[in-house]
Amino acid sequence: MDIESGTANQIDIIYEDEFLVAINKEAGLLVHRSWLDKGETRFALQLTRDAVGCHVFPVHRLDRPTSGVLLFAKSSAVARSLTEAFAEHKVTKQYLAVVRGYMAEQGVVDYALSFKPDAIADKFADLDKPAKEAVTHWQSLAQVELPFAVSKKHDTSRYSLVRLTPKTGRKHQLRRHMRHVFHHIVGDTSYGDGQHNRFFRSQYGCTRMLLHAQSLALSHPITGEPLLLKAGLDDQWMRILEAFSWVDSAKG
Repeated sequence: MDIESGTANQIDIIYEDEFLVAINKEAGLLVHRSWLDKGETRFALQLTRDAVGCHVFPVHRLDRPTSGVLLFAKSSAVARSLTEAFAEHKVTKQYLAVVRGYMAEQGVVDYALSFKPDAIADKFADLDKPAKEAVTHWQSLAQVELPFAVSKKHDTSRYSLVRLTPKTGRKHQLRRHMRHVFHHIVGDTSYGDGQHNRFFRSQYGCTRMLLHAQSLALSHPITGEPLLLKAGLDDQWMRILEAFSWVDSAKG
């Protein structure tokens, strides 16, 4: 079964049955309430619960600035099954990203990541945890060279559209891995390059991080049927794709 998000609503529901619901989370939306962000009033979990009329349970996470496929279970039992599937790497996640520079046609980042604590939430956490294995596959889909000297080192600026497939699920893995190989994700204010972020804001009106969870492939936890969930791209993404003639390249 191949399902793609359709018309956007208050919350964009990609798929729903009696066991599951998947949404296309917008960039900037928190997954659930957090005392770290007391001023927020909109949360993916609550919006999804209100839309479907029952409690929902998150089974994985997306960073706040990341958009795309976010899956919930409708019962704790199904949530446990899905959480195990993610932990056992039985779910394939694919992301789209715009990164600085030209990336090779394909490759792998195999670079262990250390524990990354939150300033408040992990105040009492053990900061001496050993780095954990982290592996990301990439495929370069398209490239562009622009006649703008964003960096003083170059007269032009180069960018790549890439598909990222994480094989592990470490915190901020894709963002940290792209920084590690010097291909920072455009719009990433934590791990990115400020010069390129500012250029995209001023030149293209892009105020978000260009990282999108495009698809999620898994076996249905009850029926066993193959399930492929896809999330469409928002206006800012489409503006970039059209400006660089990347619309066809970005199709999943």
